[in-house]
Formats: sequence, structure tokens, C-alpha cells
Amino acid sequence: MTGFGKAECELEDKKVRIEIRALNSKNLDLNVKTASLYREKELEIRKIIKESVIRGKVEISIYYDKTEVSSPESINQNVVKNYFLQLKKVADEMGVSTSDNLLQSVISLPDVLNTERAELTEKEWKAIKKSISNALADFDNFRKQDGAAIEKDFLKNVESILDNLTKIEKYENSRIIKLRKRLEEKIKDIAKNSLDENRLEQEMIYYVEKLDLTEEKVRLKNHCEYFLENLRADQPIGKKLGFILQEMGREINTLGSKANHTDIQKIVILMKESLEKIKEQVLNIL
Repeated sequence: MTGFGKAECELEDKKVRIEIRALNSKNLDLNVKTASLYREKELEIRKIIKESVIRGKVEISIYYDKTEVSSPESINQNVVKNYFLQLKKVADEMGVSTSDNLLQSVISLPDVLNTERAELTEKEWKAIKKSISNALADFDNFRKQDGAAIEKDFLKNVESILDNLTKIEKYENSRIIKLRKRLEEKIKDIAKNSLDENRLEQEMIYYVEKLDLTEEKVRLKNHCEYFLENLRADQPIGKKLGFILQEMGREINTLGSKANHTDIQKIVILMKESLEKIKEQVLNIL
């Protein structure tokens, strides 16, 4: 299931932004993007995410903006002087005039500025962890909203299958009359030649089976109800729903093959359309 969550953390010298994004995937594929300051905590960040997210292509990003200069940069005067004197000497030897721009050029050279390396304190990490939890909570809320929309779509399509199942009944009488007429013609055709009782019995059994749709209708209705029953289970149900859909598809296909009636076959096509929509959505849940 897709998802998105974010949180911000206000610290003394910086504002930390945390974002969690997820796309559908059969397994958990976790990518952690952090500022170098928090890289040492990557394993712990992964552990926190894995405790809440079971599967999906998940990316968590943790970056910060400084709100004040906490680690002021200082000029290494000895290095500046050394660079400047060497460059001035070279310029004098080459007969090139020097200007104030030379000092600006020196400032951009390596090791001129001393910068204190920022360190992650336990207090700051504690605040970051709390914000990660807040981002996960926002992420879960997004997924719940997405799940509610998927559930609504499930209900709509399962109800469509059940509704179409009841519509078959009004065509069954005309269907039986048509099949009975065909059976009578078959019997007459057999009788014209030589009446083979075994052949007649086989034809009778075949057409009796073709006439009766009751078993498929009852099983399909039960499968639909079982699907809805498991839909609200408080556990991973994606695979189980997938298995139920296979059984629903089997019964719908059998109805289509046994129908021998144009209007019933049209209804079966509508059932298959609803079933395919459900199958697509099942891929989005656990």
C-alpha cells in the first residue's frame, strides 16, 4: 500500500525535516537518506521503520536547516599568510601586479577555514527519534485513509457480483425451456437411428448437469460472503483474499460455460469485470 508521512523537529540551532514515502512492493525495500550528521544512526533508523512497516518500497529522508550558526568558522591565519606570501612572490618574479583580489583568492584555498565538526548529542537524537515516530504515525494515518478507500471499492465490486448473481434468476426459466427443447431434439435424433440406452443415459446426464446452476450460484454467494467476512480481519489478509478470489473466479467461469444463454453470459462478463477490479486492489494490501 502506498503511503506518505512527515514531521518536523525544532532544535536549538536547526530545524529537522523527516519524510517517509512508500510504494507497493511484495517485500520491504527500505532506503534511508540522511544528512551526514545522522548517518551513524542508520541501523537504528532501519530498526524503527521495520517495527512499523511490513512491506513496500519505503524511503525515509532526514535533513535539517540551520537556524543559527552553532559552529562558527574561523580563519587559519598562518595558512592565509603562507599562501599570500607565496603567491605574491610568484607574482613579483613574473612581473605581475597584485591587488586586493589576491587575498580573496587565498580565502578560497584549502585549509584556510577551520570548521568544527558537528556532533550528534544524545538529547538531539532523542528528539529526532520522537519525530520519526510522529512521521510514522502520519504515515499510518495516510495508509488508513487509503485502506478505507480500497475497502469501499471492495464492497462496491463484491456487492456488484452478488447483485448480478440475483439477476440470473429471471433468465433461468427461458434458459431451461431452450435446453429442454434441445434435449428433446437430441432424443428424437437418437431414436431415428437406433435407440442406444447407454447413449441416451449419457445425453440425459450431460444435459441435466448443464441445466443446473444452483451449485455454482450457492458457492459463489458463499465465497463473496467469506471475502467480506475476512476483509475486516485484524491481521495480514492479502494472500487469503487472493485465494478466495481464485475460488470466486472459478465459479463465475463455470456459470459462463454452463449458461448457454446470451443474457446470462452478459451478466457473467459483468461479474468478471468486477472480479478483475477486486484483484487489482488486493495487490495493494497485505
